[in-house]
Amino acid sequence: ALLTTSYMLLLQASRRAIAPAAAFSTCAPPLHNYLSRSTSSSSPVTAAVAAPTASIKNSKKTTSLFVSPQPTTTSSTNQTSSSSASSTSFSTMATTSDDASSANEQQQQQQYPIAMSEAERYLFDLNGYIIIRDVLTPDQIAAAHAAIDAHLTDAIPRSDPTLRNAVEGSPMYGSGPPRLDLGGIFEWGSAESEVFKSILAHPRLVPLFHGLLGKGYRLDHIPFVLMNNKGGEGFQLHGGTVDCVSGDYNHNLAYTCHNGSIRSSLLGCNVMLVDHNPGDGGFCVVPGSHKSNFKMPEGMVDGIDHSEYIQQPATKAGDVVLFSEGTVHGAMGWQSDIQRRCALYRFAPATCGYGRSYFSPDGVGSATPSSCTWPLKFYNDLNDAQLAVLEPPYANRLDRPNIREDGSVEITQRSDRKRQHDKEVFKTKYF
Repeated sequence: ALLTTSYMLLLQASRRAIAPAAAFSTCAPPLHNYLSRSTSSSSPVTAAVAAPTASIKNSKKTTSLFVSPQPTTTSSTNQTSSSSASSTSFSTMATTSDDASSANEQQQQQQYPIAMSEAERYLFDLNGYIIIRDVLTPDQIAAAHAAIDAHLTDAIPRSDPTLRNAVEGSPMYGSGPPRLDLGGIFEWGSAESEVFKSILAHPRLVPLFHGLLGKGYRLDHIPFVLMNNKGGEGFQLHGGTVDCVSGDYNHNLAYTCHNGSIRSSLLGCNVMLVDHNPGDGGFCVVPGSHKSNFKMPEGMVDGIDHSEYIQQPATKAGDVVLFSEGTVHGAMGWQSDIQRRCALYRFAPATCGYGRSYFSPDGVGSATPSSCTWPLKFYNDLNDAQLAVLEPPYANRLDRPNIREDGSVEITQRSDRKRQHDKEVFKTKYF
């Protein structure tokens, strides 16, 4: 069924049949070539990878749809890609479960950087965000859309006035249709949730997560898909290490860099599932605002004044935008005929916790020995690396699983004697 759905999506997408989107509709979006790629980008916050690479193997089986990279003669500069430094076109092939093993092996052996590159570090420190190109393959993008389509009626419109995120009449407001929020993306079953769960420890993203959050990074919020039909409302500017509205220091979102080590107390991860072309709207940012020491001038948070300093990065389906929550960001009203779709995640360092969704109300039925657990279906079909990212906040030295460069997991811990002593003193394994 997944093969058929993905094939039909790709076939329909190639026709580029576009129909107007209903303002408050949760029905399927207009047909669109979600998989269109570009060999160049107008965004300055991308970088060629110049870091060591390693063959990463997933301990979990992959889908039987795979993508074969076909090098082209057109070179691409100033962009970060999960493939080689040269531009790549993609040939999509459907296989049966019997003959997919060799293809899966090829995909699992794809070369990925094992460390954040100097260019990536510089650009993130300069701007407070970075775009990682081609993280998801065309087949994964198609699978994500098929899963969303199957659950589209579950999307909740933010139509109540108290839920609106922008001031009417501002560039963020659009023409008024509310944003649609779709939760449950980790609870749809193995076939539909696989692509969304892959982001937790995606081999292309792990070096960035380590470089921006440190070893032992963790999921902090429950991820969800946000959607906008044409004219849909965006989100006024918010965030900032120094809050852009109050001017108060916000340690919960703070960005720091000390002795070459970057840390973000909270990191946004926006997985783009459709193209966001210049002028389309959607995610926007004030580059460099993660280092600002003052609140914003009046009118700027609504995009009314000083709008020339607010940028809407151009992205393609499959790209991922990583941004510090200490960087002032928001969303412009959506102008495209194609329904906007992206999956939003937030990650934090090992000892930081902004959200509290990892707490079970009473610990009953917990997937772990304690009450610190996400919804139980989150844990289905995860490999060890992905499971490590679901750990609650605590220090690395206290038996925390860390993802290694090769994708395996190691437990960082003190000596057996010290742990035995703590248990004798505190009468519990953890103190």
